[in-house]
Order: sequence, then structure tokens, then C-alpha cells
Amino acid sequence: MFGYVRPFRPELKCRDFDLYRATYCGLCRCLRRQYGPVAPMLLNFDFTFLTLLLWEPEDAFTPCRGRCHANPLRKMPMCPNSSALDLAAAESLVLAWWKLRDDLRDNGLWKRLPAWTISLALGPAYRKAARRCPEFDRAVQGCLEELSALEREGCSSLDRTADTFARLLQSAAPQDGERGRVLSQLLYHLGRWIYLADAQDDLEEDKLAGRYNPVSARYGPMGDPEALARTMNHSLALVGAALQLGEFGCRKPLLENIVYLGLPLVQRAVFDGSWKEIKKQKIWRNDT
Repeated sequence: MFGYVRPFRPELKCRDFDLYRATYCGLCRCLRRQYGPVAPMLLNFDFTFLTLLLWEPEDAFTPCRGRCHANPLRKMPMCPNSSALDLAAAESLVLAWWKLRDDLRDNGLWKRLPAWTISLALGPAYRKAARRCPEFDRAVQGCLEELSALEREGCSSLDRTADTFARLLQSAAPQDGERGRVLSQLLYHLGRWIYLADAQDDLEEDKLAGRYNPVSARYGPMGDPEALARTMNHSLALVGAALQLGEFGCRKPLLENIVYLGLPLVQRAVFDGSWKEIKKQKIWRNDT
């Protein structure tokens, strides 16, 4: 996927850093156990954030220990098994699968080859995950088809295209109760922000390749960083407002770090061109 949704490591307290890493490792273990050894390749920071959101509020975090997928000789603190972790793993795999299928349609032959190989290997795992969250699977497929149609027609409206991806991510939230409404709004505005960040990040590459880009379709080949930043900042403000309305227990300080510090940092990096280097960094390495 994208990897834009990440914490700001320098401001993470030790307990929040441990919680984040345990969530990341717990999701990796869940993907491996339920969907096979290839599934952890899809793991990224965006899906870790989704896991943190879906987890039921609790006063304190009690990790378990499990063997690392990359190094089976090593045991790591991990989130214990839960229904929220199972749902996040299934939705992560479904979303990654349809993104791979979308890449097959959009890219040239050589760029399609890796996506085709991974999607072929993940076929059985995707079908299993789709049975776990069929409504989300239908929503992702429908929104991506709608988005492809808008791209083919060269849609010049940022709102129409960004809204389509926002509704896709919104469907990952439970749709009932007060908590469901909070998560629905938070994920909608986050999805809108992710779509616009990715469009700005790909602006130059899409121009060279002659591909559709919603930013250039709206503002021209050079874009309009000031106007785009205004609408992205508005989406971030609404993400933050939704976060304050929800109950997230011991995970709230970590979520606040991601929303109020991590996302603005990523946005600045996308606009100043440093994002391609930042996105390679692992937050638990002392040298990054």
C-alpha cells in the first residue's frame, strides 16, 4: 500500500513505542498464521494504524510473546490474539489484493510483473480474507472500479476522486453505534488525505509516464501546492476532531502522535520531495 500513516518517533514515549511495535508484530503474526507465509509481505504502517483503531478500548496493554516471522529464533512482544486483530488482518489483505489488481491495470508490462506474481500467490489467502469481511471486499472492489472510471474520463474534480477513495477506507470501520460513527468519519477523512498525498507524491512520475493524476487534472502539470495543502490540512483537522470524539483507551496517546505529528510531517515531506527517503525508514531503528 502507501505507508503514509506513521508515528513521529522522536516524540513517542517508551510505552507508546512498545505498543506500536507490538501491534505491528502482532499483525504480522496474525497475517502469517491465518493467510500463509506470503501475507506478511503486505504489512505496513497504514495497516498497523488500522489495527490500533479497530482494537476495543482498554485501560492497559498486556503484550504476549511470539516468534518473529523474519527471524524465527527471536521472540518479540506482540499484541495477543483478538477479534479486532483478525478483522484488521483480513481487511489489510483484501485492500492490498485489490490494490495489486489495480496496479495490474494501470502499469506497463514490466511493472505489472511483480504485482501479478504476488497477486497469484495471494489468491487463496485473499478468498479466505474476503469471506471474513465480505461487505468490505465488495466496497473496495466497487470503489476502485468507480475510481478507475473517473480516471479514464480524466476527471478534473479532486473532490469526486478523493471522495471515492475516502469511502473505500471508511468501509473498514464498523457501521453501527457511536464508536462506529467516529471511526467511519475518521477513516473517511484519512482516506481523502491519503489519496491526495499519493497524488502529489506521484505528480512528476505520472507526468513523465503520461498517466492521469488528479492534481494535474485539477491544477495543471505543475500542480498548486498551496491550494492542495489547504484542502489536505482541512482533512487532517477533521481526522483530529474525530479522534477526540472516540474512546481508544491506552492507545489514544499513540494515535494522537500519529495524527497530530506523524501525518503533518509526512505531508511536508511529500511537498518538499524528501518523502521517498523517509518512507524507507523503520521507526524502531535507532539511526532513523
